[in-house]
Amino acid sequence: MKHLLKMSDLSKADIIDILNLADQLKYELAHNIPHRHLEGKTLGMIFQKSSTRTRVSFETGMYQLGGNALFLSSRDLQIGRGEPVQDTARVLSRYLDGIMIRTFAQQEVEDLAGYGNIPIINGLTDYCHPCQVLADLMTIREYKGQFEGLKMCYIGDGNNMANSLIVGGLTVGMDVAVACPEGYRPDSSVIKFAEGYEGKFTLTDKPLEAAANADVLFTDVWASMGQEGEAELRRKAFAGYQINDEIMAAAKRDAMVQHCLPAHREEEITAKVFEAHADEIFDEAENRLHAQKAVMVKLMK
Repeated sequence: MKHLLKMSDLSKADIIDILNLADQLKYELAHNIPHRHLEGKTLGMIFQKSSTRTRVSFETGMYQLGGNALFLSSRDLQIGRGEPVQDTARVLSRYLDGIMIRTFAQQEVEDLAGYGNIPIINGLTDYCHPCQVLADLMTIREYKGQFEGLKMCYIGDGNNMANSLIVGGLTVGMDVAVACPEGYRPDSSVIKFAEGYEGKFTLTDKPLEAAANADVLFTDVWASMGQEGEAELRRKAFAGYQINDEIMAAAKRDAMVQHCLPAHREEEITAKVFEAHADEIFDEAENRLHAQKAVMVKLMK
């Protein structure tokens, strides 16, 4: 593993290896055991999309690992004024030990990896969100103890979260059911990937069908960052694609709920369901820190 560009770069063994290390680092942090694996290392963090959890978790994680993190907004870089990404990659490779980038186009992440010679971590693109899904899988394993035999359900927009959850869930051995309205389905490359897991993947436009007997339910905002102008159109398209009491009744009695945040209560999830599962959701948010620290150690140590 040289980079983390998308979930499909990772085998099941890779994911389990990262999660095992994340569990260890979480334990060590809770018990004040130093784990300064990246002493003297510097991570550059390129943000072309703003963030709460991504910035704070990577910056804090590097500090806890003994390294430094540099926040680089597009306003601070020549890349924001037209410098080709390949030139930025080659220059930053001379200064840094790794780059985390949160941006729009997946190709930009792939180009950084192709032209640079240091590890690249995808902090989010419009195509995928691998760091979030590693935290999600970490949380599922904490609560359920395993992946095999579990059913994951995702209800909502077939966006970057849906793309990465499908790949991650199937890779670790879960059944995955996704409910999206027509016109808002996951990326065609992800659907093709899922077809290789015959009998393990369901794509439907019926949320109750997807939620039936689910062990874990996921959703995300109806309008992601950059789609604010489509908000009203999307509210109409996603009417009925909400995690609510009816959906929870279709799932298993002990089903858990996950949300990558921020959550828009009474849109993709009711306030009642969100608050009933808030501990699980905020454990998931915390696990961004531990999962990303594991990724950084694997790539940068």
